[in-house]
Amino acid sequence: MDLQGMCGKSKDRMKNNICVLKDNLKIKPIGIIHTPYLTKDECPIQPIYSSKSIGSIEVFDKFGAGLKDIETFSHIYLLYLFDRAGDIEMVRATFLDDEPHGIYASRHPCRPNNIGISIVKLLKRNKNILTVEGVDILNNTLLLDIKPYIPKFDIIDSASEGWTAGKKWCSKPIGRE
Repeated sequence: MDLQGMCGKSKDRMKNNICVLKDNLKIKPIGIIHTPYLTKDECPIQPIYSSKSIGSIEVFDKFGAGLKDIETFSHIYLLYLFDRAGDIEMVRATFLDDEPHGIYASRHPCRPNNIGISIVKLLKRNKNILTVEGVDILNNTLLLDIKPYIPKFDIIDSASEGWTAGKKWCSKPIGRE
């Protein structure tokens, strides 16, 4: 699928390989995420619960040089566009709780800027293709950025779980994103 077609899915426009989003925000995708998940219903909710799911990250050639040394990290952050998310509701129920919570107090995909983030295990790099494990992302999703997961910077021992503390894992409720 070409960028023009993908960018158009979220009522956006392509200009000089840049997605021009609502309100004139411009984002230049750096690649495409390939996964086995074709629909929202089959896509896992969090990477930790899709630990055996394999995907590939195709970084566009013009950005490939930026991958230098990425293979020295075991895990990476993927930032991507939720281009198929539903209606934005600032307060809504999540998969963990029927009680509504603010969108910024959840990881719900229906967000004002439609930006998703996942931490995945980097299995290998072959030029501009990264093979990863633990993907919870729909196939052909636009990749916005990659950052290394660095435990000495990213682990915060004193972090709280907020309202999710004590909540037991449950399957995604039918009809809920």
